[in-house]
Amino acid sequence: MKSHLESAVDDDVRLPRTVAELERAFLAEHARRADAPRLDRRGFLKLSGLAGGGLVLAFWLGARPSARAADSYPESGDTDTSGGFAPNAYVQIRPDGRVVIMAKNPEIGQGVKTSLPMIIAEELDVPWEQVIVEQAPIDRERFGTQFAGGSMSVPTNWDPLRRAGATARAMLVAAAAQRWNVAPDSCRTDAGRVLHDASNRSLPYAELTTLAATLPVPAADTLKLKDRSAYRLLGKRITGVDNPALVTGGELFGIDVTLPGMLHAVYVKCPATGGKVRSADLEAVKRLPGVKDAFVVEGNGRVDQLVSGVAIVATSTWSAFQAQRQLRVEWDESSASKDDWSDFVQRSEEIGRGSGDVVRETGDVATALAGATKTLEARYVYPFVSHANLEPQNCTAWVHDGMLEVWAPTQTPQIGPADLARVAGVDSGKVLLHQRRIGGGFGRRLMNDYVFEVAAVAGRVAAPVKLTWMREDDMAHDFFKVGGFHHFKGGIDAAGKVVAWQDHLVTFTEGGEKPRPVRGGGESGTEFPCPLLPNLKVMQSMLPLVVPCGWWRAPGSCSLAWAIQSFLHELADASGRDHVEFLLDLLGEPRWLGEQNPRSLHTGRAAAVIKLAAEKAGWGKPLPAGHGLGIAFYFCHLGHFAEVAEVSVDANKKVKLHRVVVAGDVGVILNRSGAENQVEGSVIDGWSTMVGQEITFAGGRIAQTNFHDYPLLRMPDHPKVETHFIESDYPPTGLGEPALPPLAPAVCNAIRAVTGERIRVLPLTRAGYSV
Repeated sequence: MKSHLESAVDDDVRLPRTVAELERAFLAEHARRADAPRLDRRGFLKLSGLAGGGLVLAFWLGARPSARAADSYPESGDTDTSGGFAPNAYVQIRPDGRVVIMAKNPEIGQGVKTSLPMIIAEELDVPWEQVIVEQAPIDRERFGTQFAGGSMSVPTNWDPLRRAGATARAMLVAAAAQRWNVAPDSCRTDAGRVLHDASNRSLPYAELTTLAATLPVPAADTLKLKDRSAYRLLGKRITGVDNPALVTGGELFGIDVTLPGMLHAVYVKCPATGGKVRSADLEAVKRLPGVKDAFVVEGNGRVDQLVSGVAIVATSTWSAFQAQRQLRVEWDESSASKDDWSDFVQRSEEIGRGSGDVVRETGDVATALAGATKTLEARYVYPFVSHANLEPQNCTAWVHDGMLEVWAPTQTPQIGPADLARVAGVDSGKVLLHQRRIGGGFGRRLMNDYVFEVAAVAGRVAAPVKLTWMREDDMAHDFFKVGGFHHFKGGIDAAGKVVAWQDHLVTFTEGGEKPRPVRGGGESGTEFPCPLLPNLKVMQSMLPLVVPCGWWRAPGSCSLAWAIQSFLHELADASGRDHVEFLLDLLGEPRWLGEQNPRSLHTGRAAAVIKLAAEKAGWGKPLPAGHGLGIAFYFCHLGHFAEVAEVSVDANKKVKLHRVVVAGDVGVILNRSGAENQVEGSVIDGWSTMVGQEITFAGGRIAQTNFHDYPLLRMPDHPKVETHFIESDYPPTGLGEPALPPLAPAVCNAIRAVTGERIRVLPLTRAGYSV
């Protein structure tokens, strides 16, 4: 316990703020992985026999471990006489042949609790039926970075997990070869056994673990990783390991936590960000049924941690909610948000007509526009959006024995432990956090404000306490996807080629105090097709904003894809060329756009998914009357995706999205079921958002309060989704986000094909459309 607590709070991990920071974090993680082959036995892998027989193989998944961490694997209680083991990043082969594999990252519905252990099981060559997956504890020293975001779980863990599985298999083969006195190369593995075909002998792994534990760990450069053609598990459809519990109401989520003697809390904040408690009728609230206490919390001044508010503690969630509704608070709003969406819309139009800070410029756009055969101008507007997680924000905490113990459904469980300890009033280093499955992340739970709130309450209550937000709290105090305003100019020549492209993005900056956009609000000028254009100018202007913004699914990319790919379609229309032909012509010869950078867009992979989506959708073939197709391509989060939407629109502007054909290239597919699930979820999420969701605000207050005025897509409006993957030997990349951005432009391009109307403002309800 002591080692775990200490390791969990050694350093605060700062949350990436911008897309560039997220990318740098990704590259840093890759760099750490590149060090892995040079790690020695002590640093990379720890092996020991179980007291009851069997093998414990501990391998390092995160950054290079300290000597203390490496030493602590077996001594800290990783083994026990029952054959189980204390959590760590390792494989455990039990005497009965079962294999325990730890899942280190938070599960937010993206499927990594299943897909990452599948990588180990594949290289280890064990049947999935023998595998037991367990959720890892939070321990930065042993597991390195543990978070869910940016579709990075798979790409950052692919190589180390493969090596770990292959190392274990090599040692088991070596043990069998020694027992049979044969060459290891004459042995092979199959379904959890080592076989020697020449003598027709075989042994299960469980019978080899004791001997294997005494053998040297093979050098990393001697490992033989499987070819993709030899995969038996990866690429198949595997049911999620949590599915039985999900369908039977098992206790998985943060909201499911119950502890003996537990109390329930709410935390009431000013409706306008930045407002503080001036006074509150606490005594009246304390007299309400079930209420145990009510008090003012000053906060620490950080909107992403703890703002000023009133905490109410009760014997039930219902009692706490009833008390919250009756609480009367006088707020000091002298420093609170006065943001107004209508005002932003008006001001951005004027700003967009002028010049902004140049983000990227190549060639001479002004001269190219002057010489173009045709020129176009267009303004695109998209709104702020809420995450609308179905599981409301919640967290459970308990201050006892001088420590803070937390059960948190968070995407960033390692963020801010020192601050958390301070808020709860315990010593730094005395924080223990348990991972809980998350009922909808989408970036909202990259922020841990609800964790800090319950920590502050727990510091005042001599009992475990669960904090639960009402839906109205969620809507009013989200970290929203930022809205934005694009002002395009484009030119095409007589041959129908794009010769000029200008985009002036009017976005937002936090309080006007920092010279950078809010999270998800910037544009780099590297989005397709910008790097392929001879004359390009991307500018940016920023309006001061107090309403808090955060990461939303495919942050930034989803908005940029809609605006840029829609305007690209406008240029294709103006050229009189087929959109598919237009896109393929832009891409040109197969190449990496980042000069052999495998993390950049590859025009060949892009062209392949565009062709595949068009082919599977029947592009160019006759459609039923009133139907139209639209296509869009986008590259983000290392994934190449093209999508074709088929829609029909009736005389009342009611839109039916009949089907979406998706073609994606994310390299090797791990769990086909999970991969298809992520694509289908992205399409539904994208469709739901673009139809009628928008967050507006006036006087700093959010106008929407619940699902009645922030509607989610209903099941009858679910389109048919056809998913096609182009598999290759490229390393696998994440799927939680890259399939979402092409959806909105594909649908709007399809509506244009049917109605002739160009959608330049989202959601669709703004233009009078409905579903």
